[in-house]
Amino acid sequence: MRKRIVAGNWKMNKTLKEGIELAREIELQVEKQEDKSAGVIIGLPFIHLSEVSKIVNHKLISIAAQNCSSEPRGAFTGEVSAEMIKSTGIEYVIIGHSERRSYFNEDNETLNKKVKLALENSLKPIFCIGEQLEERKQEKQFEAVNKQLREGLFDLDDEEFSKIIIAYEPVWAIGTGETATPQQAQEMHKYIRKLVTETYNQEIADNTTILYGGSCKPTNAKELFSNPDVDGGLIGGASLKADDFFEIINSF
Repeated sequence: MRKRIVAGNWKMNKTLKEGIELAREIELQVEKQEDKSAGVIIGLPFIHLSEVSKIVNHKLISIAAQNCSSEPRGAFTGEVSAEMIKSTGIEYVIIGHSERRSYFNEDNETLNKKVKLALENSLKPIFCIGEQLEERKQEKQFEAVNKQLREGLFDLDDEEFSKIIIAYEPVWAIGTGETATPQQAQEMHKYIRKLVTETYNQEIADNTTILYGGSCKPTNAKELFSNPDVDGGLIGGASLKADDFFEIINSF
């Protein structure tokens, strides 16, 4: 069956020294934990990847990059390729975060290229989807998510898709203090799993981890994670404090 996961996304925070200290602090907390059935991933800025990868126990904590280039290599100043990311020894890459879609105008076609490059380089994508506030107000949230999945992921074959983690982010609930209700989260996660079943099959859908991302905190994580189709969270601000992040991990 699918794995429960709590993934932290540090975004553009922490110097290298601060990042190493936080990673060590999280690792110590996870090491003490009796129930280690939930996977723990930390999504780091590019400059942290190599150093943090060397010091953490990858059996306790997995590491993700927050993005990768849509090109394999070449004259793309400032970009970081999937191949480069893989060379640091990490396992995952976050693709299609709402901030990448909104601030950097990344469309589904571009994100599809990134997914395929990640898979070619043995990285597991955490693929983010979710509706804008206006789409939610117009009750077009299902249409928006359907389009993102079909154009971003659903041309993968069964084996490729089985390596994907999906993160549902209601964009209106990121960094706003607003949170989708547990009922709204379950409704969308159930819909996503239904689309995966229709596109692939029931077994693949049952084994696909779908995370909730959108102002998930220690105070609401347990209620969100209690839903049958919510398999964990993609955590932003709360992942920058080891105690808060660990409390969310323990919410299972």
